[in-house]
Amino acid sequence: MAEPNTTTAAVLSTAIGLAGLSPGIDGNALIGAFTGAALVVVTSKDIGVLTRIAYMLISLVMGYLAAPEIVNATPIRSTGVAAFFAAALVITLTLQLIARLKTADLLSFLKRGE
Repeated sequence: MAEPNTTTAAVLSTAIGLAGLSPGIDGNALIGAFTGAALVVVTSKDIGVLTRIAYMLISLVMGYLAAPEIVNATPIRSTGVAAFFAAALVITLTLQLIARLKTADLLSFLKRGE
């Protein structure tokens, strides 16, 4: 019998592949976002299953949505590559931004701007 993680990965891969065949869906971006999101989940350590699932979904959606913007703003021409990088970076960058905002003194920053 296959491991639950292997079975889940196979089901997700199949679902992503079938969704990529649908009209109106950019299959390259979807596959790129999925692989970037999978990389995030595989490399995330010391977090629970629900957090991993949330990271996977957030990375997948944001990677797919950011791909056209990255293609338009950078020399990258493949939506798959753009989606991979976006999905792989979105969680890390967002968590870093949240950590910095928690430690920042916004009141003094606003007073400096006056």
